Amino acid sequence: MSTVTASATREARLPNETTLKAQEDTLLTPRFYTTDMKAMDAIDVDPIRAQWQSLMDEYRSDNNKVHFTRPANLMADYSDLPEGLHREFVDFMVSSITSEYSGCVLYNEIKKNVANPDMKELFGYMARDEARHAGFINQWLKDFGIAVDLGFLTRAKKYTYFRPKFIFYATYLSEKIGYARYITIFRQIEKHPELKFHPIFGWFDQWCNDEFRHGESFALLMRANPKLLEGHNRLWIRFFVLAVYATMFVRDQSRPEMHEALAIDPREYDYTVFRITSDISRQVFPFTVDIDNPKFRACLEKLLAISTANDKARAEGGVINAIKRIGYGVSAAATFLRLYTLPVIDHRLPANVRLSPTW
Repeated sequence: MSTVTASATREARLPNETTLKAQEDTLLTPRFYTTDMKAMDAIDVDPIRAQWQSLMDEYRSDNNKVHFTRPANLMADYSDLPEGLHREFVDFMVSSITSEYSGCVLYNEIKKNVANPDMKELFGYMARDEARHAGFINQWLKDFGIAVDLGFLTRAKKYTYFRPKFIFYATYLSEKIGYARYITIFRQIEKHPELKFHPIFGWFDQWCNDEFRHGESFALLMRANPKLLEGHNRLWIRFFVLAVYATMFVRDQSRPEMHEALAIDPREYDYTVFRITSDISRQVFPFTVDIDNPKFRACLEKLLAISTANDKARAEGGVINAIKRIGYGVSAAATFLRLYTLPVIDHRLPANVRLSPTW
């Protein structure tokens, strides 16, 4: 092979900028996870067997089998957006594909590494769904010439180990928040079709039902193992709820032009999503955080201000800004601690775990 040909081959294999962005691991970006496969293999769903079978029947029916198909009459290039909107929408799409593909990788690994037929079946179905979601987003990213190399991402992105219960808490929230985010945007587009600046929003209605069903799966897994919802585990649940809400709030405020294009105030949007997620989570979590508490909202605003200042210091660089960033980190930790100590709203868990996506 000639030097020129070898160089061209190596260059062709280099990940593009979008793939590298998806590979990043920060506090605000989706991560890839691995877990204890033996513990997953030992999970027993017999306490909720009837509801479990009903859910498996839904997965088997595969209502969205042909949903994620881009029609021939939509093969035009939809990348011609104003610069700011283009940047923020691409960031939204890359974050979404990373999150969807993260679920696909985790679920597929669990399926391959367990013998438990219930777990193998469940995670096989969820891996199928998430693969469709990620592939569908990638179809649209190709319009922008920046499709993510999912194979490279699988090999190169760092994996974070989480115990199964942490996977349950975090992924349950991720799936239910995914539903709340997509359905809130879809309802806005439904009322104001002129705001649909990209066709992908038209798929959000049925798409978010997949997210909802995935969340139902983790709700059943937790309710089948009630110790995961009691004692010191309540503290872990509170941590994950607050971490997910705070991350979402900070990240969404960095997309003002996208929200403006959708005629959605990003703060109102986030609190709508929080409210939907809190209502849904009553099926499994023994409490909800008080999102209407002025102190809760003040803490989120403080975290946003800290994140903005930290980003500015990182961009400017230098020793002084490095010292400032240490201070910002301490301030963020102290603010999150204040957020964590706020009172929550306790409630009884319902006898029937299952919910329908009616928001």
